[in-house]
Amino acid sequence: MNTNSRKIIIIGSKGFVGSHVSLHFEGMGHSVWGADVVIDYEKSNRYFLIDASNSDYREIFEMQKFDVCINCSGAASVPDSIIHPLRDFNLNTVNVFKLLDAIRIYCPQCRFINLSSAAVYGNPNQLPVTEILPTLPVSPYGVHKVLSEKICSEFHQFFKIHTCSLRIFSAYGEGLKKQLFWDLYQKKLKGGAIHLYGSGAESRDFIHVVDLAFAIQLVSENASFAGEVINVANGEEVTIRECVENFYGLFPVKPEYFFTGQEREGDPVNWKADISVLLGLGYKKKITLKDGLARYYEWCTKQT
Repeated sequence: MNTNSRKIIIIGSKGFVGSHVSLHFEGMGHSVWGADVVIDYEKSNRYFLIDASNSDYREIFEMQKFDVCINCSGAASVPDSIIHPLRDFNLNTVNVFKLLDAIRIYCPQCRFINLSSAAVYGNPNQLPVTEILPTLPVSPYGVHKVLSEKICSEFHQFFKIHTCSLRIFSAYGEGLKKQLFWDLYQKKLKGGAIHLYGSGAESRDFIHVVDLAFAIQLVSENASFAGEVINVANGEEVTIRECVENFYGLFPVKPEYFFTGQEREGDPVNWKADISVLLGLGYKKKITLKDGLARYYEWCTKQT
């Protein structure tokens, strides 16, 4: 497709990933529109307010014709999906269907990128994880992300809508006020001994949000959009203990911490992605985990 000048709509543009993706495409000179559940007074002429209690996307695609729609919206909490499964289902599954149905009716040529999750794999029986492995989620969140992928496949198969789902592994970076590194920072501020879930031998495959935005750009330009799924990570397995050591090593005084050995419900044990497909689209990491953690630590110090 012509990538010189595109009209792009980002659903969930006020969130952690959505805000970074918006800035990335704006920096490239594209016409970027946003949509979210909070009012935007600065970009009201290129922004759609979504009703959080009854989302309806038909107006968006009836009023404007977009080249690309990137769905960065939805719930992103495994623990909350266990406590509030219906809410998670509505945000991560039902809304994907509503979006695609609006595109089907009003803007069928629009390319749709759905942000899925590595949670669909659960605890894989082999590493690295390839896209052809069976999905075995261990949380309602993971199940609902699998369903969102199937909906994307459905709309491509039956309605010829251009869809693609990205299985994002452990995204982090400036602006993220939850998950591992934010939790570590907050526990350090409270003082005293720090107790952490698990043994520390658990592993993740981290990708900085700047690299994630770049990966989304490459997908929007080069993917086939035939209902496929693509792993988005760096193909690097890092233990949680190593992450904690590196992050707490940035503090003037390194705190004491202990792993309790207690597992948290819904959390997978080990992850490492096979990113052959993403590499084939032109991906190359720009930010190492060491540099990314330094950037995140610097950002955290300015939040308190």
